Amino acid sequence: MSVKIRLARHGAKKSPFYRVVVADERSRRNGRYIELVGRYDPRTNPSTIDIDLVKVDEWLIKGAQPTEAAAKLIAAARGDKPAPEKKTKPSKRAVAKEAAEVAEKAEAKAAKEAEAAAAKAEEDAVAEEATEEVVVEETLPEPTPEEEVAEETVEDVPADETEVPEETIEEEVVVEEEVAE
Repeated sequence: MSVKIRLARHGAKKSPFYRVVVADERSRRNGRYIELVGRYDPRTNPSTIDIDLVKVDEWLIKGAQPTEAAAKLIAAARGDKPAPEKKTKPSKRAVAKEAAEVAEKAEAKAAKEAEAAAAKAEEDAVAEEATEEVVVEETLPEPTPEEEVAEETVEDVPADETEVPEETIEEEVVVEEEVAE
């Protein structure tokens, strides 16, 4: 005869509690048992585990094998592992609300980052304009009076004299003679 330490389900529909029992391997799940060694209620938060560890140790010495679920409960009762907590499934409305909040936060964060980037770009543009103005002022020396006269004559003289009609040349000569008087 093989002896197991296992859970026997009791309670109403959708509201179970379990007895931790020592029973023959061949007996039914909720059938006859040899000894009651504890109780387990998963509906409370945290789950209620009430196991007589002295009795469990006696049966383990005698050769009883705990099932996987019973072994986890025994370990939790000894303090090796924390008691299993009830996992609550959030409603669809709660999930949708949380998703909306996350999306809202993401949009706000993206907008804030965009504002920061725009402000930084504006500051960089202003700084570049200021440095360009400084560079332009430093690189262009003030023209001397001789250079100003040379620039005026260069602008007045066409690049190719063959294209200039004779009338304009005569007008220039007349203007120069008047200046000479």
